[in-house]
Amino acid sequence: MPNTQQLEDLTTQVRRDILRMVHKVNSGHPGGSLGCAEFFVALFQNIMDRKDTFHMDGIGEDIFFLSNGHISPVFYSILARSGYFPVDELNTFRLINSRLQGHPTTHEGLPGVRVASGSLGQGFSVAIGAAQTKKLNNDNHLVYSLHGDGELQEGQNWEGIMYAAAHKVDNIISTIDLNGQQIDGATDDVLSLGSVKAKFEAFGWTVVEIEEGNNMDAILNGMEHAKTLTGQGKPVCVLLKTVMGNGVDFMMHTHAWHGKAPNDEQLAIGLAQNDETIGDY
Repeated sequence: MPNTQQLEDLTTQVRRDILRMVHKVNSGHPGGSLGCAEFFVALFQNIMDRKDTFHMDGIGEDIFFLSNGHISPVFYSILARSGYFPVDELNTFRLINSRLQGHPTTHEGLPGVRVASGSLGQGFSVAIGAAQTKKLNNDNHLVYSLHGDGELQEGQNWEGIMYAAAHKVDNIISTIDLNGQQIDGATDDVLSLGSVKAKFEAFGWTVVEIEEGNNMDAILNGMEHAKTLTGQGKPVCVLLKTVMGNGVDFMMHTHAWHGKAPNDEQLAIGLAQNDETIGDY
């Protein structure tokens, strides 16, 4: 299992992948992708008990669902860097007939992707259904999911959240990326969420807070703690407090880079702030 420094080195490479992918096609969502780079590296390289080869049924392993599918660049990068498909396929991001579309899809059979996502608010429904399936199959592995904080403004989330607690779906760990930003501005300005912790607790979930969501050790410790809380009759929510655009100074703390690609000069600056550690594709 990689040590913390190796995980941090891979995170740097994932950030480089994100910047280069979005820049090449002048399209995509770098802000949220950069903010979740540490989380994805920790999840796929350390936290999840996953098989070396991809099986769509996910039997006998932990599985993951990305609900906020617009941050596909970070998802594709870690899948490739974790051996699900060749790293050089990242060159095809958002191209016609590519398996790496702007939002993850399933019709092209990209390893690692179990559901098309990007229509926000649907991830809880899918992940909870998968978690119940594992219970029915006597599969003791976990289901992980990731959701945006702005995404919680969608009502379907709360139907799923209520359902999971009512049916004691306690083999799921759902993480909320609390970066406080969405496409049109700060979440507090667009439609304030109030206390997300209080809401999940009121809906019957156990809540774990990771205050430093871009700190590798904090993520590892927080997620390991979340795992110890499964199997106790309640679903588990992790509130991951991240910085949108983390690792590229001019992209941080603003919604401006939610769905905006860097130009040539900006790409060079961003890459310079993230020195190559493993090897670009």
